[in-house]
Amino acid sequence: MKRLLPLLLLTAAIAATPALGRDEAPKEGVDVGKTSRLAKLVPAEQVERGAAQQYQQMKQQAAQQRALGADDNPQVKRLRAIAQKMLPFTAKWNERASAWKWEVNLIGSKQINAFCMPGGKIAFYTGILDTLKMTDDEVAAVMGHEIAHALREHARARMGKQAATNIGANVVSQVLGLGNLGNAALGAGANLLTLKFSRDDETEADLVGLDLMARAGYDPRAGVSLWKKMQAANKGAPPQWMSTHPSSDARIKEIEKHLPQVMPLYERARTAGK
Repeated sequence: MKRLLPLLLLTAAIAATPALGRDEAPKEGVDVGKTSRLAKLVPAEQVERGAAQQYQQMKQQAAQQRALGADDNPQVKRLRAIAQKMLPFTAKWNERASAWKWEVNLIGSKQINAFCMPGGKIAFYTGILDTLKMTDDEVAAVMGHEIAHALREHARARMGKQAATNIGANVVSQVLGLGNLGNAALGAGANLLTLKFSRDDETEADLVGLDLMARAGYDPRAGVSLWKKMQAANKGAPPQWMSTHPSSDARIKEIEKHLPQVMPLYERARTAGK
């Protein structure tokens, strides 16, 4: 019983801990509820530092392969301009975002892929731009989705869940004499470049992304046209960017369901921009 006490205390601590960051979504726009308490098990600074190191390594490898988009590349300029319009609205979802050192880069690859690592490290692959021939609104839909993963700290929550498993595994391994299984379990989720999210995380990122793009003056209806393009591009075999996502039909319906909540934000931003 004494060996199980740490796990019981951990469970109680999670239950008693307030939700991470902002407890409520902005009053206007979409409402996706509270962020995961599991994220509190892993220090944000540690996750963001690890993400920055992995992102830098990725950039160095891309540069060595002449695959890193130059600052004067038209597509790089385009991506960064879209990001600049969206970033002022990120702190509404995560107060830490205002202190992040945001980066946006383009990687030469045929992969239909994009991501935003913890701490605001964004990358697009040329494959997603070239294959889907995206409008600026559709780029904003992808970027908003990926930024939302970082704002809602989905990676940190996944690592927190891994840490909880690690503690439980260590207790079991001590009882059964199996060695340090817990540390191995925690280490398995350390690669932030390849971390997979749950379907609930993906749906949440879609909705928060709609909110972000609408506030920045990008038409949230582009989320529908984007996923129709994705359907046509994958031809029955989901590309990497969709591998763990809900089906295109399901997410299109979910986006359409929430358009009434974000269209007023878009109309107001568009009017203000005239």
